[in-house]
Amino acid sequence: MIVQGRPATYLRAQDDTVVPMTSARAPQVLVLGLNFPPESTGISPYTGAMARGLHRNGFDTQVLTTHPHYPEWRTQPGGRQWHRRDDRDGVRVDRLRHYVPSSPRGIRRLISEFSFGARATSRRWGRPDVIITVSPAMIASAMAVFRARVTHPRTPVVVWVQDLYTLGLAETGQATGIALAAMRAIERWLLRSADQVVVIHNRFADRVVRDFGVERRRVAVVRNWTHLSPTPGYDVGAVRASHNWAQDDVVVLHAGNMGLKQGLDNVIETARLASSRGERVRFVLLGAGSELERLRALGAGIPNLEFLSPVSDEEFTATLGSANILLVNERPGVAEMAVPSKLTSYFASGRPVVAATDLNGITADEVRAADAGVVVPAGDPFALLSAVLELGSDEAEAFRLGNNARLYRQTVLDEDTAIRSFSEILGTLIQEGTAPQTRPDHTKPVEDTSTEELLD
Repeated sequence: MIVQGRPATYLRAQDDTVVPMTSARAPQVLVLGLNFPPESTGISPYTGAMARGLHRNGFDTQVLTTHPHYPEWRTQPGGRQWHRRDDRDGVRVDRLRHYVPSSPRGIRRLISEFSFGARATSRRWGRPDVIITVSPAMIASAMAVFRARVTHPRTPVVVWVQDLYTLGLAETGQATGIALAAMRAIERWLLRSADQVVVIHNRFADRVVRDFGVERRRVAVVRNWTHLSPTPGYDVGAVRASHNWAQDDVVVLHAGNMGLKQGLDNVIETARLASSRGERVRFVLLGAGSELERLRALGAGIPNLEFLSPVSDEEFTATLGSANILLVNERPGVAEMAVPSKLTSYFASGRPVVAATDLNGITADEVRAADAGVVVPAGDPFALLSAVLELGSDEAEAFRLGNNARLYRQTVLDEDTAIRSFSEILGTLIQEGTAPQTRPDHTKPVEDTSTEELLD
């Protein structure tokens, strides 16, 4: 068997996954992604864990990424260099300076992605055996795929889809009309140009096939997982005391990014409602994001509302496990664009979940599939407070849902399974190579989906 003109042998990885290796070197993987550890939320932990996992499975892995800046949207101290090389757990990481807007919306967000794409595509890539782009960032991914097709025409390209980009623009109201149609055309080209599209949920796979005309055989589902390591035993009472949470308070914790998609005004209004009724419910928003300061101002003076800054992974795990209820809140209209990454960590904590979201959306489906919590309509403070009070007063039901969440994490959202699946996908692509006739035919007409349908 020939891999890119070189005779192939095989390498057995630590977990018995078999991956191809040329006689001269291990198979080389180039990963291009906007976010990478030490960023601790969003896509970053998955890109980081996958890069490390591929290295463990015998791949020579290189990453092109940015300096840490998310979710604060501010480059962290020490991240001003034009280029910096890091080595993290055997993975070569090239960090490239790019434009970081303080308000990541509209044209500023596009310029940010374009600046990373320009930096990443102007670097020397060497001779990778497979190229992975992580979307979002969709613009940077499209630039990388275009570069790959020009300079590495026989190298397989994988697009790893964490969020459906234009669906997100439509559902959050950030783009409409011609702008949305133009972005959708770019996303369609990106996905149809890939040799393999990897998505994180079956409903994403359906969307990619139906809305973008990608052949089903070129779409694979690899589920995300919890990126948090098991935390040694901790004293729940001590953790609660450290946050000044009374033992009889029902603590409702929302953790992660505070952006437009999360629609956290709903949580502020629910806290205000609970306070006006004298309910012993405390709402806690843990994390950072572009909406943080506005939310602080909106919630000023509400006594049962608290903001916590990001903490270490160990503290994060203990804080999740010390809350009574973990909250997913999404803006009304958000239904299909993303699977909240926080759910993997929530499920691992063994605490019940309340999801304020579209009742027919992907987040609701995930919570119901795990039988891990309660779903209420997005943007309805009365429904959210009612669900919180009911679940907070039913210890047996909360315990049952929390156990179901942990079991789902262990059986469905397993990191080793995900990395093994991804390794096998890459191994197959490298073994088969990419001949021009196997690439998608961009001349075939594809039934289009209107902007109006995306907005539904």
